[in-house]
Order: sequence, then structure tokens, then C-alpha cells
Amino acid sequence: MKLGIVIFPSKKLQDEANSYRKRYDPNYSLIPPHLTLKPSFHASEDQIKQLTIILDEISNSFEPFQIKTTKFSSFKPVNNVIYFKIEASEVLEELQKVINEKISADMPEYAFVPHITIGQQLSNDEHSDVYGSLRMNQFNYEETVDRFHLLYQLENGSWTVYETFRLGKE
Repeated sequence: MKLGIVIFPSKKLQDEANSYRKRYDPNYSLIPPHLTLKPSFHASEDQIKQLTIILDEISNSFEPFQIKTTKFSSFKPVNNVIYFKIEASEVLEELQKVINEKISADMPEYAFVPHITIGQQLSNDEHSDVYGSLRMNQFNYEETVDRFHLLYQLENGSWTVYETFRLGKE
């Protein structure tokens, strides 16, 4: 089964991201706006049971924390992805690091850059036009994160929640 671990932001931030994703993200209908903590990976049914125990332990060892976004950014020239940049925080980076260390030995393909994708798979010209107009905008938003989610991919390519993990001691 193909899995991933993400944080879903508040409805307000998802609505803002979706206002761009409808036009610029071909994965718009497959998954809501999210901040990826662990990119997609494979696990068997038996492994998922153990995985949920580990993720539950991790979630209990972290308290809710703030995330803040202030601007649009891009991964160009690596790829033509435009995103809301989530400002780095020690807690967010530690959560991502612990999840990736405890779940699998595979090293992530890219360094962790906290973000919410709003556009991808754009042509060079389209990326240049869209990013050129968006990067002039300030986008100040802050909210509290109190949970993360283990997702699995359905046969049609869409993602759905397998289990939700609340931060902090129960």
C-alpha cells in the first residue's frame, strides 16, 4: 500500500491554496492542500499496524505548535513548483526528522522545505508568468497545528486519511 504523512492546514489556508491549485496544480482533485512530513512510501498491512503504534508514540511526544506563512516561493530551477512557504521552526523540523528516522531508513529525495504546493508541472513560460505575478504578494497567515495524518492512496490515485494523530499527551 502506498502511504504518506502530512499536516492538513486549516480550512481557511486550504481554501486560499485551492484558489490557486484549481488552475495550477493537476493533483488538485487527488489530495487537499497539505504540508508533507514524509513523502509517499510503501508498506504492507502488517507494517501499517506497527507504523500506527510508532506514529502514536511520536504524536504523544510533541505539543501543538504554530506554523506561519508569509510569501510565495518556488523550487525552480529544480522543478517548476510554486508554493506557500512555511517558515521553518524547530518543532516542525524535529517532528519531520523523527517521523522520517523512525519510519524507514530511506533518505528523502530532497531536503525538507516546509511548504504547501499551489502549482506544479507548469511549463517554463507558465511558471515564469504565474510566479512573477504571485511573488509580489505578501501572504501572512499563522495557525496552530495539533495533528498530522497517515494517508493511503486509492486505486484512482486520490489520497485519503488512514489515521489521524493528535499532538500532545492524551
